Amino acid sequence: MVGAKLARTPGLTGDHVRALAAQAGGDLERICEPEIVVRVDLPPAAREFLCRPDAAALAGDLRWLRVSGARLVLWGGTDYPWALAAISGAPAALYVLGDLAVLQAPQLAMVGARRASPLGRAIAREFAAALTKAGLTITSGLAVGIDAASHEGALAAGGRTVAVLGSGLDRIYPAENAVLAERIRAAGALVSEFPPGAWPQRQNFPRRNRVISGLALGTLVVEAAESSGSLITAKQAVDQGREVFAVPGSIRSPLSAGCHQLIRDGAHLVAGPPDVLAQLRLSQSIQEVTPSGDSAPLDKEYEMLLDALGFEPVTIDALVARSGLSSESIASMLLILELEGRIAPYPGGLYGRLSK
Repeated sequence: MVGAKLARTPGLTGDHVRALAAQAGGDLERICEPEIVVRVDLPPAAREFLCRPDAAALAGDLRWLRVSGARLVLWGGTDYPWALAAISGAPAALYVLGDLAVLQAPQLAMVGARRASPLGRAIAREFAAALTKAGLTITSGLAVGIDAASHEGALAAGGRTVAVLGSGLDRIYPAENAVLAERIRAAGALVSEFPPGAWPQRQNFPRRNRVISGLALGTLVVEAAESSGSLITAKQAVDQGREVFAVPGSIRSPLSAGCHQLIRDGAHLVAGPPDVLAQLRLSQSIQEVTPSGDSAPLDKEYEMLLDALGFEPVTIDALVARSGLSSESIASMLLILELEGRIAPYPGGLYGRLSK
């Protein structure tokens, strides 16, 4: 019951738990007693809840833990992630569905735009797959776009991945990623500091983001606009003393602006997974994490069309002008290249290359 009470207490952090434990002489069973609570500088809402807890809510939490198979991990306990415990203001407790051991593994946070481009999603999957093969666990926030692609890349490579939610674990958000969440639970863990029943409110996500960065050795940003939640995660990583990496992109793409700002501010520019491993000083053969490039060779006309595409989305008319091929031939060839996963359609009748 003490653990459930600490987990539901609003505004309570690991620092507060430490102070409470010190006042209780290390006796965790006593830290919620009113005479202990009044001796510690706590947020008013936290003090109020600890002194007058919501018995019905706590009973519901304990019932959900029992039925769901989730675990409650308390700050200071042996199962609490070591990397997260080291940051200031770490959550007092975490709810976990999945493998607790994965939270102790070396992790890399991967975040980015929700409205990511096809190329951005492909890069995220590629990086996640390669880095998980190098022994890193990929941690992200289950959002659509770069987050989901990062989880998917890790899973496709047979690796482990952690999803940190901004809601209770009984309210998977976004709902469209519910199946992905089940796959993550089976091959890693779902994590939240929010109790069961908590809805995904806007103010929850900065708190979620600090957990994402706090669990990891570093944070890699793949596509981010100038005003982006991903930049908040990156700033929190800096504040936590963790590494920040950014993938550069086209100067004409608004989805590259955030990454370029991070690089100007001192983030590590990365062109491939080996750059991340080198900065984190992880011993792993670069060859092992570099895509093998085993795609089937293309005919000359297809190579010509890919060269004409360049690395920014273009229209079919532009491809006609650049390649000299007919629009009918180009339309047919684009369909084949799309089926092979070499290009992707973009809004506005544009086509762009994927990394292959």
